Amino acid sequence: MKQKAIIEINCDFKHRRILLISDLHWDNPHCDRQLLKRHLDEAVAGCHDILINGDLFCAMQGKYDGRRSKGDIRPEHNNAKYLDSLVETAAEWFAPYAKNIKVIGYGNHETSILKHCETDLIERLVTLLNANTKSSIEIGGYGGWVIYRFRRTDRSSTPFKIKYFHGSGGGGVVTKGSIQFNRMMTMIEGADAIWMGHVHESMEMTYTMERLTQKDTIVLRDILMIRTPAYKEEYQDGSKGWHIERGAPPKPLGGRWLELKPYRDEDCTNRITAHTYKTN
Repeated sequence: MKQKAIIEINCDFKHRRILLISDLHWDNPHCDRQLLKRHLDEAVAGCHDILINGDLFCAMQGKYDGRRSKGDIRPEHNNAKYLDSLVETAAEWFAPYAKNIKVIGYGNHETSILKHCETDLIERLVTLLNANTKSSIEIGGYGGWVIYRFRRTDRSSTPFKIKYFHGSGGGGVVTKGSIQFNRMMTMIEGADAIWMGHVHESMEMTYTMERLTQKDTIVLRDILMIRTPAYKEEYQDGSKGWHIERGAPPKPLGGRWLELKPYRDEDCTNRITAHTYKTN
């Protein structure tokens, strides 16, 4: 399978609820799989889409990985075929959710394995999931676009364009990665929402932009900024570990729900309202 820079999802002109998650670190012993399962089960029960923005895997326990630690590997992965076992066990665990997962993108943990071990964990996982479950998950990138096209019976359609980027940098204790939204605004045009993960923080911000149309009309446009947290609990009791040693604070766990509500206004113009809220 090939990864796609732009992924389009066609849907009816109705309310849409989408589970946005990133930084699962699913294979790490500190991943809260019970919480993750609860959120995925909720998505399946409600027939909601699931989008994954990188670092599904942690994948730091390979033989030649300087970051490896015996305390950070699950028993089922402690074998001579470490990377193979990650893909195989993940394909089994995520199989019940495959029909709802629309996109899986890359994070820095997957690109590190691709660079140093020459194996593509995301491509292998998606290929196996699609083959085993007859699903149609798309392979995203480290960044890319997901476009929801809301179609009416009169054949008109209204897009909602999500620019996703896994993220970069460490995320300051005070700013919590919000500065990166400013950077993205200087180089991204046409997005209705910009979504990042990576720094394990949870937030929503709205940027309002002014635009002058070709008819010299001033239009104000809101752009939703979304940051999804993680499912890896690194702080624990605050007494030990690399997270504590570097002076990092406790981090929120979970994902965010994106609510998209299309409607037709008084001028018969199709519009979409959007907001997110943290998973419970």
